[in-house]
Amino acid sequence: MVVTTTEGVDGYKITKYIGIVRGVTVRQPTIGQSFKAGLKGIVGGKISPYISMCETARQAAYDALIERAGQAGAQAIVGLRYDSSAFSSGDDMGTEVVCYGTAVLIDPK
Repeated sequence: MVVTTTEGVDGYKITKYIGIVRGVTVRQPTIGQSFKAGLKGIVGGKISPYISMCETARQAAYDALIERAGQAGAQAIVGLRYDSSAFSSGDDMGTEVVCYGTAVLIDPK
């Protein structure tokens, strides 16, 4: 699967636009991650447990996107983008990550 953030693939022409595909994941930190992040918040600095959680969420959303594009018969995804949002409700907090793009068929030029 060819994946690019651009609107086309160098050396290829788009022969068919299949449509928008996306992968979505929602992640919540573990109790251990929240505890470590809380301690880090007191002294300041990079909050590694949350960075790790966000990277895992991005990869999961990307993997889901690739799977859906494959199911749709795509050869490539153009215009790849990510979007994320944090949520909290009481003591619960987490992040939603969406990875999306346009599934296409391509042929060499």
